[in-house]
Amino acid sequence: MNKNQGLKSLMAVLLGLIAGAILMIIMGFNPVEGYTYLFKGGLMNIERIGNTLATATPLILTGLSVAFAFRTGLFNIGSPGQLLFGGFCSIAVGLTFDLPRGILLTAMVLVGILGGALWALVPGVLKAVFNVHEVVSSIMMNWVAYWIVYYMVPKYFKGEFLETESRMLPEPATLKTQLISDLFPGSYINLGIIFAILAVITVWFILNKTVLGYELKAVGFNRHGAEYAGMPVNRNIIISMMIAGALSGLAGVIQYTGNANIMQIGVMPTQGFDGIAVALLGANTPIGVFFSALFFGILYVGKGFMNAAVKVPPELADTIMATIIYFAATSVIMDKVIKRFKKLKKDNTNNGERVVEK
Repeated sequence: MNKNQGLKSLMAVLLGLIAGAILMIIMGFNPVEGYTYLFKGGLMNIERIGNTLATATPLILTGLSVAFAFRTGLFNIGSPGQLLFGGFCSIAVGLTFDLPRGILLTAMVLVGILGGALWALVPGVLKAVFNVHEVVSSIMMNWVAYWIVYYMVPKYFKGEFLETESRMLPEPATLKTQLISDLFPGSYINLGIIFAILAVITVWFILNKTVLGYELKAVGFNRHGAEYAGMPVNRNIIISMMIAGALSGLAGVIQYTGNANIMQIGVMPTQGFDGIAVALLGANTPIGVFFSALFFGILYVGKGFMNAAVKVPPELADTIMATIIYFAATSVIMDKVIKRFKKLKKDNTNNGERVVEK
């Protein structure tokens, strides 16, 4: 993330928080008190910090998924379906096979990643071969995944008491690890945070240090120019979507086998859609996405505490997040504000130099 992108994101956060403060005042709440408890809710002790990291982990991966597609000229709005199908594949392996823990977890993670990549392959092929817009095809794939899970979970993995959720994963089939749990006692943090950090590094390396990354970005900048230069445009579109899907699939593994140990039906995971907001605030860069997801994690964990402590409705935190994204999306206005600020600063510097000369 360059300096201007970082400044725009910080401005979006600041303006969103100011808008939230105004809303609190209108609703009769003290904004200083409200924000104090909002951020204390996500950071006040080691348990809540662990929960913030765990909540942010799927957002890091779905944000990376959306950002990776954006950087290559594609809009991956199919992240929720890829997350859902990847998580379902992982849950299915965990509930079906009785293997040593290391082998079982490896199989679950790989199957989840492959499931997400497979779910993104269809929009990628349709885009590359038939020029079907990926927004339309990926939205359709979201609902295909939704109804597959809706049918398969009660049919083959029904819970002991409720038909609307799967059986609980046995402890060896979850990503919860004693070593990490001991670092954040009482929280539901798990191995997922390690996978997310590795994913951030991997995506950054692919985009900035490999020929594949260069070609993918070239296709995103100008598809026809890349084709004229001899790059395999159609292949790169498919690869880009599959990598984005794999990241969302990994998010599903972490959400359903780390943060939780069951899968509910009739729920489209919001983390997939929230990944769009995370990517936007993070300027579609891996490092920006990482910190953006952490910020969202604080808000998600803290809003319940804010409500319990000072009765500020948790929906207000959602409104603040939406407002922040609105300001992040108005990048043209942000650019004008930054340019105006720099011009004023330059003019003041020049005026000061003239005064000294006189």
